[in-house]
Amino acid sequence: MQPKKKIRSRHKVNVKKERQKQKKLAEKKQKQLQKQIDSKEDKIKQKPIKESALDLRLRKETNLYWIKAVTGALSVFILRLIGFVGWLLLFWMLFFMLVFPFVVNYVLGYEFDKEEWTWKNVLRPGLGVFFFMFMIVGVILHTTLKLLGVTFYISITGIHY
Repeated sequence: MQPKKKIRSRHKVNVKKERQKQKKLAEKKQKQLQKQIDSKEDKIKQKPIKESALDLRLRKETNLYWIKAVTGALSVFILRLIGFVGWLLLFWMLFFMLVFPFVVNYVLGYEFDKEEWTWKNVLRPGLGVFFFMFMIVGVILHTTLKLLGVTFYISITGIHY
């Protein structure tokens, strides 16, 4: 026996009505999709964004970098105005370059993650900018003081007028 063929009835399809139905369905789907997107955006906005460990470390390194830059400029500015030159200024620079980050860490309460931050990681960021700012400000200030005729200075050999 052969399977029976289905007979399709031929009826007229109103194209305008079909298009209107399709438009309504598309609008309904678009509204539902927009609601879903809005609800997801609200959830994203409500959740506080947590910083990753790398972002936190980079932010702390950047802060330490700028602290060292300002410290380098201010330390030479103050000491050169007092009158330090030569070896005393060099020892002062080394003291601030190597000891000040730990002073910031322990005395001022700048917190580091003790597992990640070893003494090398505390000293490394900003070492170059500290030296650069120290030397630039020191040279400019020393030159300015010499041009103005200030001859008072303190060195290892004593106080000179």
